[in-house]
Amino acid sequence: MALLKQIIERYSVRSYQQRAIEKEKLLAVLEAARLAPSANNVQEWRFVVVQDAETRKKLCVAANNQRFVGEAPVVIVCCSNLSDHVMRCGQMAYPIDVAIAMEHMALQAVAEGLGTCWVGSFYEDQVKAILGIPEKARVVELLTLGYPADTARAKSRLPLDQIVAYERWQF
Repeated sequence: MALLKQIIERYSVRSYQQRAIEKEKLLAVLEAARLAPSANNVQEWRFVVVQDAETRKKLCVAANNQRFVGEAPVVIVCCSNLSDHVMRCGQMAYPIDVAIAMEHMALQAVAEGLGTCWVGSFYEDQVKAILGIPEKARVVELLTLGYPADTARAKSRLPLDQIVAYERWQF
């Protein structure tokens, strides 16, 4: 299947070409997020697309000076405007729902010839201040987006028999 190929090809890009992303490719990536499922179909995710170079530099500082955050032509700040919905299983819905939408974006990016990197090392209060995000909203992750300037490294993944059990916990 084509999707498994994209999953295999996807990696965390930490070096980007200084090349603008075509509008139709950016919209396809964002549409993939819009189509993602969410608990109770709440669709609490909100995305701030940052293309301005000066704003990206500020986000770089807020993300522990990770250079690639400022170099990526687009940074998508992935947020939730609802942070109190708890699913019946006891898990908060918003981080899971936003993560699903983010991975939809990451896989669509591969299909568009683009790369991404999830960024969880940032100061939420600084990101909120830079982008005018209200206090009640949560910034879940940043997602850098652009044409890769690096190449994928070999992935180290555990074999299925170490991560999958059938019928009962057997680890």
